[in-house]
Amino acid sequence: MILPWIALLPLLGVLAPLLTAQRRRALCSFATAVIPAAALLLTLMQVPDLLDGATLRFAAAWMPELGLELAFRLDGLTLLFNLLILGIGLLVLLYAHFYLAEEEPVGRFYAYLMLFMASMVGIAMSDNLILLWLFWELTSLSSFLLIGFWSHRNDARKGARMALTVTGAGGLALLAGLLLLGDMAGSFRMDDVLARGSQIVADPRYPIMLVLVLLGAFTKSAQFPFHFWLPHAMAAPTPVSAYLHSATMVKAGIFLMARLHPAIAGSELWSVVVSLIGTVTLLYGAWFALFKTDLKGILAFSTVSHLGLITVLLGIGSPMAVLAALFHILNHATFKAALFMSAGIIDHETGTRELKQLGALRKTMPVTAVLSTLAAAAMAGVPLFNGFLSKEMFFTETLATPVLGGMSALLPILAAVGGILSVAYSVRLVHAVFFKPAREAPPKTPHEPPHLMRFPVELLVALCIVVGLFPGLVASGLLDLATQAVLGAPLDFHLALWHGFNLPLVMSIVAFVVGIALYWRHAELRRFTQTFGSVDAIRGFDRLLAKLGYGAETLMAAWDGNSLQRYVGWLLLATLLMGGIGLAQISELTGSLGNQPIDGVVLLGAAMLIFGGVGTAVTHRFRLISLLMLSVVGLFVALTFARFSAPDLALTQLSVEVVTMILLMLALFFLPQKTPPESSPKRNVRDVFLASALGAVIASLNYAVLTRDTASISSFFMANSIPGGGGHNVVNVILVDFRGFDTLGEITVLALAGLAIFKLLNRLRLFMPHSDGEGRVWSPDRYPAILTSISLALLPLALLVSVFIFLRGHNEPGGGFIAGLITAVALILLYMSRGVEWAQQRLNFPFQPVAVVGVAVATLTGLGSWLFGYPFLTSAFSYFSLPIVGKFELATALLFDLGVYLAVVGATLMILANLGKVTTPHRPVSDEKNDEDEDDTTSATKEPS
Repeated sequence: MILPWIALLPLLGVLAPLLTAQRRRALCSFATAVIPAAALLLTLMQVPDLLDGATLRFAAAWMPELGLELAFRLDGLTLLFNLLILGIGLLVLLYAHFYLAEEEPVGRFYAYLMLFMASMVGIAMSDNLILLWLFWELTSLSSFLLIGFWSHRNDARKGARMALTVTGAGGLALLAGLLLLGDMAGSFRMDDVLARGSQIVADPRYPIMLVLVLLGAFTKSAQFPFHFWLPHAMAAPTPVSAYLHSATMVKAGIFLMARLHPAIAGSELWSVVVSLIGTVTLLYGAWFALFKTDLKGILAFSTVSHLGLITVLLGIGSPMAVLAALFHILNHATFKAALFMSAGIIDHETGTRELKQLGALRKTMPVTAVLSTLAAAAMAGVPLFNGFLSKEMFFTETLATPVLGGMSALLPILAAVGGILSVAYSVRLVHAVFFKPAREAPPKTPHEPPHLMRFPVELLVALCIVVGLFPGLVASGLLDLATQAVLGAPLDFHLALWHGFNLPLVMSIVAFVVGIALYWRHAELRRFTQTFGSVDAIRGFDRLLAKLGYGAETLMAAWDGNSLQRYVGWLLLATLLMGGIGLAQISELTGSLGNQPIDGVVLLGAAMLIFGGVGTAVTHRFRLISLLMLSVVGLFVALTFARFSAPDLALTQLSVEVVTMILLMLALFFLPQKTPPESSPKRNVRDVFLASALGAVIASLNYAVLTRDTASISSFFMANSIPGGGGHNVVNVILVDFRGFDTLGEITVLALAGLAIFKLLNRLRLFMPHSDGEGRVWSPDRYPAILTSISLALLPLALLVSVFIFLRGHNEPGGGFIAGLITAVALILLYMSRGVEWAQQRLNFPFQPVAVVGVAVATLTGLGSWLFGYPFLTSAFSYFSLPIVGKFELATALLFDLGVYLAVVGATLMILANLGKVTTPHRPVSDEKNDEDEDDTTSATKEPS
């Protein structure tokens, strides 16, 4: 049970900053950091088992019918990423404590950061493809919140939108790819997928699946041509940038390619596409990093370049290339986090990140200068630093592995060019900031930051040096576990600082010499690039979105012309065609069951239903009459349920009908009683033909289904209602037991709809017309005495009936839903007879908490089953005896039904009671008479002002 805690602790940690935000800032930071620290400690506790060769797993059923499990795994690859996500995350939290200004909402920032951390840990630990995708999308949402944290800035809002759009679109492609992959493998479990690589590659759907999965990975990891969102994400606070670039977000796509490597990498298509895209990204990012003038811009494009380097290695796919890729993931995380934090320190203490305002900082910020220089040396691949080792391995693999056919000879050359550019922009970063004189003075006088703010950088730089000097001692064990998790077998390798004088070392020497020379001629290169002009990714992205929006609007206008009638017409026509084509394929419409006998009651009911339906359509311009006709339809539908032995449905239909009619009557009060004709005679003929044809198809389909002897699930529910749910009322047992999860979702939607309508109506005030459409003035007696007297007598009786219906629902017709509607109708009758003001003085409590408590009671009833080791919403029942009462049954489903009852009462009254308050105060008739001389246009058709 430890694995779920590692995965879910960061998610629970979202609450820590929110609960402590109003207290001292140090307490908020400490409380937030405790959670990932605990998760990191639990991860480290599992290392001995991993070293023994075990892969730790946990799985709990969630939606097994869909192949979705709450499944987590911990192997070497997960360990590597968890150490980076949680370890660097702790350093980022410490850094952010000093970086953020006092007036910043630090609690909200930490909450977003913890959500980001939780989503990345979830990706790394997911042992199910669908669960991985859920956490994948959570990274897109949480990164959107973090990038747009400074929402008052235009660049932050646009950068967040761009990141969400690109990664969200890639997430949709990934979902399609993972669904295909799971279908090809026959399972969504990670072990099953990884074990069936040859079967997956041989599947004819493999190219489509691979493209979709790679689209998800490339968009998330900013591979060309989807790289443009990452530099614009630099509008986020620097702690976010440091975390996003080093251990999270952009590493998600890399992790996905590494995790699925055994399943999808065994083809030439993989090698060509991944290696080619990675190479282009490597060179593109390095080139533009050389000319950026913003510190974070340089680092952002360098991240793009290094992600391309890792992608090339995964595309090569040999065991040593995979090892080099994993090693560079570790190295890049350390030096890039250190560099971003250093950039943030410089920005924090000087007030700028622009190179023209920075220079000679080695004099005022000597410690920061040393740390930044060492981290930049690791990024450039200087010997004695960790970046040198993984870069040497990169050069070696490009020389040794033919992956692109005739392009294999070109790959080492391109790799060397990438190394040259890496040295050039690293030297420029250090020289321009710390040694070269500044052209302009910075906004603030530079000085060193507090030591604790600098401590994360010191620790990360120390790791760069220690791993570079002692790679076999520090990194071998971790990389051995990670490589074994990817390749499925141990890999015999040895990491050392010196491998002799060889061609990769020559390539490194050339990269250093040419890179320094390239920076020496930087001014000439900059003038050369300026001749091509610049491309604004934000502006191009906005233009693309505008074109997409315009195209969508044009397409919509061509199809529906802003006409609801035309839109519904196309929908019904498509339904008619699909249904008609299906019916045309059956040989006989009537099945083997034949028809039931018809008696006078059935004929009368059918005739009244037809009469009500046709009357509703014919009188639709006369709203009140049409509403009465519609009520006839509802009444006879309820009687039809009763006639065919469905009393629960009849009671529900009748209760819903009463509530719906009251709601529509209240709404129609503020609308014209008669609407003008909107359709020409030709259009009416067309609509009658379409409706008749569709009705014939639907009736034929129903007839074909009902007369066929098909297998029904009703026998299962009939047989298991009593032994499984403890109730004789099968319908109610289905609602609160067998399909309780559906019911919980329905009452949640009902409560949310009630809250939404309540908010819409809360302060709405509409003009109340004083007469009907024919000029008859409303009676001054707003609350008739007869209705008032009857309501007082009916209220306790209706409440008693609702309690009776509620208590008997598990074994007889009834239940929480019907009882809730009866209670709501009784209270609405009181509102109607006595008025809103009178009723609210006596019912002085809000209805919103009633609905919320109802949903909470139903949810807690489901969660309670977990305490006893049963699945969510599993009910229990037993029989008891009391001396006077005798034997009786108690079931936990009664508590769930109570939640349904409260949710229905609260949501219904939120809507109807509030709708009765939207009028302006009613004026006396005498006042209205006096106004007629001044304005004789007042009528029931006058719209509210």
